[in-house]
Amino acid sequence: MSLDVAEAGERAESPLSPDELYEAGRAAREVLPRSAAAEYVPPPGRDPIGILRRQHEDRLQNLVDLRVQRMSADAFAFYRGTAAIQAADLAEAPTTGAEVVICGDAHLSNFGMYRSPENSMVFDINDFDEATVGPWEWDLRRLLCSVVLAGRSLGFPAEQVRQAAEDAGVAYRNWLRTALATPLTARYFTPTAVGSGRDLLSPDMQRLVRQVTKESKKRTTERTARRTLETDEHGRLRFVERPPILLRAEPEVQALAQDAYERYRKTLPPNTALLASQLRLDDVARRVVGVGSVGTRCFIIALRGPTDEPVILQLKEADVSVVERFGGVQPLPGYLDLTLLPEEQGYRVVACQRILQAVSDPFLGFLRVERFAFYMRQFRNRNASFEIAAMNRAQFLDYARVCAVVLARAHARSPKAPFIAGYLGSGRAFAPAVAEWAVRYADQAEADYAEFVTAAQDGAFRVG
Repeated sequence: MSLDVAEAGERAESPLSPDELYEAGRAAREVLPRSAAAEYVPPPGRDPIGILRRQHEDRLQNLVDLRVQRMSADAFAFYRGTAAIQAADLAEAPTTGAEVVICGDAHLSNFGMYRSPENSMVFDINDFDEATVGPWEWDLRRLLCSVVLAGRSLGFPAEQVRQAAEDAGVAYRNWLRTALATPLTARYFTPTAVGSGRDLLSPDMQRLVRQVTKESKKRTTERTARRTLETDEHGRLRFVERPPILLRAEPEVQALAQDAYERYRKTLPPNTALLASQLRLDDVARRVVGVGSVGTRCFIIALRGPTDEPVILQLKEADVSVVERFGGVQPLPGYLDLTLLPEEQGYRVVACQRILQAVSDPFLGFLRVERFAFYMRQFRNRNASFEIAAMNRAQFLDYARVCAVVLARAHARSPKAPFIAGYLGSGRAFAPAVAEWAVRYADQAEADYAEFVTAAQDGAFRVG
């Protein structure tokens, strides 16, 4: 980031009023023209394969091959696992200097639906492993590049793909302004209900929403319990192994589980902590999840309630965000002081998730087990993703715009959001430029993917 741009961003610091922040954003255009959003210059000495190998050093070595296999499926799957590479590429790129709470990995597959505590279905961001305080542009760029890569994977013409990215950029700009015109409490606590704004969606997309909502009814604790748990002779729940995806945890891990669970309960809201105190921990299993997360330490925990009802929670490792580790963005004190608990990366994940989502899992909590940081959440709460590979053109275009809207609403919860709105303005200067960047970076990602596949074939990621 250039010094001038950083100085312009300093004008966005509190306690400026929203109007003053907006004007500071407008002024930032003189320092960093919106047309500059199109520029992509690969940093000197970039080493995407080296970054992936550095990540693998910290992961379970027996799962590295599986991560490589999943990322090898196609360029979009590869992109899903390379937030670290993009963070390193953006580290020296200019930004407006206005930081917000960001997802850190806002690609299309990290949005989806889940059930709120009030038993309604909502649509929101659903992955926060890389979330932190950082440049708003990084989230938007990651989203729009994923639009380009996914559109290409679906075989859409180049101009349609570029237009989809531009339209998503316009949706982000428009809905950020709309969100900022609503009361602050509405920005924080009004979720995007599944099916809301139905008149703005194509008939094809409405049909897809109904289909995914129906399918989500299969993704519940009760169904998971029937498929993955059995009861032993003492009446305790036990996981049924399904290697390599699901394996019962080693005895030494099982021995640590109860104490870890008690420490986790202390980080919950009082009502959920009281509920959790009435659950009995029966079993722990290792479980493989995701694409980019493969190889991180992930467990699922089987508990029983007073009437023997099963409850399954997921314990997931929380490492330093790639935005910090590879992007060089340091945690900032202020409205979200992540420096309060610098070693508790689980706290970072939980705090950012509660800020970015309008309604979050009441079981969200964090803990540390020896030298590893974790966060805990419900497992299978009717959470469901939209299968991008099966979308037609109308569904894809609607989905890309909806994800951009949700991202804008998430960013609007941070104090510096009016600065972003002032910088973007109401014209079309920014969206075509950032869509051009998305196309250029998609080219880079595809070249990295080809290099990755070759490196994998040559044994660059072989363990042992």
